[in-house]
Amino acid sequence: MIRTLAWTLAGALVAASGATAETLRVGKAGRDAFSFVPADIGAQTGLFKQHGIDVTISSFGGDARVQQAMTADGIDIGLGSGPGLAFVAKGSPVKGIAAMADSPLTFALVVRNDDSIKTLDDLKGKKVGVSTVGSVTGWLVGETARQRGWGYEGMELTPVGDDASRVAAVKTKSIDGAVVNLAVAFNFAQRGDGRVLLLFGDLLKDFHVHVIFATDKAIATRPEALRKFLAGWFETIAFMRKEKAKTIEIARQVMDTDEPTTARIYDAMMPMFNDDGRFKPKALAVLSRSYVDMKTLPAEPDMRKLINESFLPK
Repeated sequence: MIRTLAWTLAGALVAASGATAETLRVGKAGRDAFSFVPADIGAQTGLFKQHGIDVTISSFGGDARVQQAMTADGIDIGLGSGPGLAFVAKGSPVKGIAAMADSPLTFALVVRNDDSIKTLDDLKGKKVGVSTVGSVTGWLVGETARQRGWGYEGMELTPVGDDASRVAAVKTKSIDGAVVNLAVAFNFAQRGDGRVLLLFGDLLKDFHVHVIFATDKAIATRPEALRKFLAGWFETIAFMRKEKAKTIEIARQVMDTDEPTTARIYDAMMPMFNDDGRFKPKALAVLSRSYVDMKTLPAEPDMRKLINESFLPK
């Protein structure tokens, strides 16, 4: 409580000082995902403001749409996936500026309750909903099929859009299963609409499931603002680790989940967040291979050319 009050007061003092905060436009690849809740928490607790940054937050239905928004200069910063770095290799005018989260604890595979799919093996050759082509949700499906010995295309990827659209497609039997974020998966099961078939957290250890992107324009013209944003971001992650109750209070409003479900999500997903934003060579190697697996790129790219770590806190 004391620590929370101290941070609230600090944010108030910054606001009261009359200093003009610089605004950055931030786009999230999913509205309901706990992965992107730090943006909302940093804004609502004043942690970004303490670093002289205001943020306006928009939500999009997957990586491709975040990349499109950055290309169109609609946002300055994108919160997306590690596989989204492939867009940079294909010419998107952005760079990855921080490794946001590592192991894919954020995703689950859901199916209906009608016993049409009883085990993972029942999904071989079946339609599985993902957000967009080239997304982390698509890669997780392909990697799961590869590990089962079915080949990377052992399940039929079906791009559907955001989590709500994927869940609706499962319920209407347009698809047989879907990869959704954990909050949506838990709500889906809690309502009795379906069940969680697989959690992806144990599938990969060396990975960057989420990455923070910045446009080349922002990198060239607003480097100090990017440094301030990342300083506020990682201070927010530290806050979330220490202030569970306040984090759950804000997160449940953003995700539209009840307190027990949000607490369960918090416990399951907080370990995935990266504390310093540094990209790991082994994780970059896995990502590089994923682009070839997904047929997003014909050959593995030089991953160091897709990222820029100069804005990370020292």
